[in-house]
Amino acid sequence: MNPLQVAGAGPGPAFTVTFDGRPLRALPGQTAAAVLWAAGVTSWRTTRGEGRPRGVFCGIGVCFDCLVTVNGHPNQRACLVRVQPGDALGTQEGTGHGDVRDTPSRAGHRGDALGPPDGTSPAKVIGPPDETGPAEVWRAD
Repeated sequence: MNPLQVAGAGPGPAFTVTFDGRPLRALPGQTAAAVLWAAGVTSWRTTRGEGRPRGVFCGIGVCFDCLVTVNGHPNQRACLVRVQPGDALGTQEGTGHGDVRDTPSRAGHRGDALGPPDGTSPAKVIGPPDETGPAEVWRAD
């Protein structure tokens, strides 16, 4: 016997969200990553330095590869954000803050809205002290 039938469980009615303006079908409880995957989208972010495509890596909120913009808010982990009717998902390029570069030399300037990819603060970048590459490791002070 199917436990879902016994419990009367099932998803509610489908609704629409958009990804870069394209309408996508979503179900209640789905994460942004699940909606994007179901629509055949496997990459929705580019890295800061090289512009390489990224999507889901860990799928449990530990890494930050799946960052997406949700309703204009960058740095949302697509594997954790549950979509709501009418949500606007968008590709995130680099830090998600326009042309602000998240390099170690600028990391201490809180006015630039820099910080860990999940938006928590205070935070400090741990990484190369020069422009040799992007710092990817964060820790709270």
